[in-house]
Amino acid sequence: MTTKSHTRTDALLDVSISQTWLADRAYDADARVIEPIEAVQGNAVIPSKRNRLQPREFDKQLYQAQHLIENFFAKIKQYRTIATRYDKLASHFLSAIHLISCIVWLN
Repeated sequence: MTTKSHTRTDALLDVSISQTWLADRAYDADARVIEPIEAVQGNAVIPSKRNRLQPREFDKQLYQAQHLIENFFAKIKQYRTIATRYDKLASHFLSAIHLISCIVWLN
């Protein structure tokens, strides 16, 4: 049974845009996530859920990089202009992302 939220999520998963996919345990779904990624010779770096009978192999060092990425997004969301997206133009918003990224990197 496909719910409305699942069809929206499937539309967002364009497996052709990347060769390596980093995700947490919540995305450990064979038919919905992993099989489409592997069908285009992609690499799914997704740990298995704890209740999976046959755990899948994944690159643990690459998965640890996800933590750094999540921390970066948490830091830039502390800036109000990014968190609320005040800028109306995408170019202004991207400029703010670049500026705040430099500030985060320098600190």
